[in-house]
Amino acid sequence: MSWETQINLQPYFFGEAEKKLAEFAGLTASTFLYESGVCALRLVNQIGQITLLPFQGQQIWQAEFYGRTLTMKSMFDQPYPTQVYLNTYGGFLIHCGATAMGVPTEKDSHPLHGELPNAPYQTAQLLIGQDERGPYLGLTGTYQYTVAFNHNYVARPVVKLYSDSSKISISLTIKNLKRSPMELMYLAHVNFRPVDQGRLVYSAPCDPQHVRVRSSIPSHIRPAPGYREFLQELEAQPEKHNLLSPDLAFDPEVVFFIDYLSDEAGWAHSMQVHPDGSADFISHRPAELDHGVRWISRTADQDCLGIILPATAEPEGYSAEKVKGNVKVLPPGGEFHFDLEVGALRPDEAKAMEQKINQIVAS
Repeated sequence: MSWETQINLQPYFFGEAEKKLAEFAGLTASTFLYESGVCALRLVNQIGQITLLPFQGQQIWQAEFYGRTLTMKSMFDQPYPTQVYLNTYGGFLIHCGATAMGVPTEKDSHPLHGELPNAPYQTAQLLIGQDERGPYLGLTGTYQYTVAFNHNYVARPVVKLYSDSSKISISLTIKNLKRSPMELMYLAHVNFRPVDQGRLVYSAPCDPQHVRVRSSIPSHIRPAPGYREFLQELEAQPEKHNLLSPDLAFDPEVVFFIDYLSDEAGWAHSMQVHPDGSADFISHRPAELDHGVRWISRTADQDCLGIILPATAEPEGYSAEKVKGNVKVLPPGGEFHFDLEVGALRPDEAKAMEQKINQIVAS
């Protein structure tokens, strides 16, 4: 039997001292304020925990399972109350879009990765429920973005943490509220922490045709000598990046565009397999998010592995993606929706997923 209860969250629920708000089936939800003043909701189960920002982008700021942090290393020890993307960058999941996404060029006026990353959500709800996967706690809410003569849509993300599970269920629905068509771009910026000697295993053929290296360098990046040569090496032999050797120069970043294959249920799968056999994973549906973007940045200050950032376009900014034909269009009243699953796997689960991935690629 499936059921769900919602508790409307209000900013006054969040104080300096962490307070338990709900408990259900071994799951707990608690509220607190970071020192910066950002509201946070912590969901805990028997295996780990996630910390979300209900009123700031509905980001998953931190994720931890089996006693280890899944989230990237960044220069931020807490989120800050700003809508400027790079002034509070370090979350595990950041929604990017939706009127534009990617790095703006001189032809663009949109901010880096659009208005969604740190959007001020007008409503937020704690979810308590049970479905075919079991008991869960979660977060949802609404952000309506309205600009006269231009845009009017509402975004509703959903994140669920299930009892006894290290797999986070994520979805997002965007509804066009206009009586005219809406252009749409979206990218799910899921930022794992890379592990030295970690192996990247994913349901795509690893050759220059299916795993392509981005050669353009964004304006906010200052590459070191030898960086362009490293990109050329990966362009010819993309398989070299599948083992995260610490001597590979992912500084300041390397971006790949990957063509994914799906299993019989329409899911594509990606993992970072750790030396101990456990893994981080992300699964998405290419029918919903048809562009696969991989982002790796390994520097002294930031250590991040975007195993796959499922997207509707490449992250080159609105104008460039418009020329490529990658900007989607929602009809009046139309909806865009996707589902993701991310988290951690035990060694036995990672081995089973690797076998599945190998079967997908072999077929």
